[in-house]
Amino acid sequence: MKRADVFEFYRRLAEANPHPETELESVNDFTLLVAVVLSAQATDAGVNKATRRLFAEVDTPEKMVALGEAGLKEHIKTIGLFNTKAKNVIALSEALIAEHGGKVPASREALEKLPGVGRKTANVVMNVAFGAETFAVDTHIFRVGNRTGLAKGKTPLAVELVLDRVTPQPFRLHAHHWLILHGRYVCKARTPECWRCPVVDLCAYKPKTPQPAARKAAAGV
Repeated sequence: MKRADVFEFYRRLAEANPHPETELESVNDFTLLVAVVLSAQATDAGVNKATRRLFAEVDTPEKMVALGEAGLKEHIKTIGLFNTKAKNVIALSEALIAEHGGKVPASREALEKLPGVGRKTANVVMNVAFGAETFAVDTHIFRVGNRTGLAKGKTPLAVELVLDRVTPQPFRLHAHHWLILHGRYVCKARTPECWRCPVVDLCAYKPKTPQPAARKAAAGV
């Protein structure tokens, strides 16, 4: 995608949603970190449903350790892989207390040393909690980057590095939110809704998906 088209791509997404935010609910940096860890292979809506009561009661690493693994499992048992995630959340809480004074660190290196925290999780926390210009590539952003031609790559890291290289100011801070929301609600995996896409003319994807009524007519329905 040409540099001018990249700028216009983001400009339109920004115009449609000037103040994008993560859909994961949290009350502070620690609960944000926990929510992102829990969101792996789970929906944000499912995580929010499980954590609302949890975060009302448990909002520090100390409280999480006091709750314990069994207690945490009761709160998050509706989330996929909850056994492993509960173990990781307790372990990362202990690590925060022992190594960081109970505070969430702002660096990727320190975050990735925490149990259950990979590069994507670290990027989300750095961006949302600390305002870092990071690009957390999940399945939605990986798809959007490759499908549109904005950032092609065979791995999430490859797509992340391209996004970091091509994304201009003033869009860098919120870029990953615009892309994930676009992938979640418009540029969907099975049937991208091209007929209502604000960047359809800039996108390399072919053939474009027609409106539902046009698809029915073509099928003779």
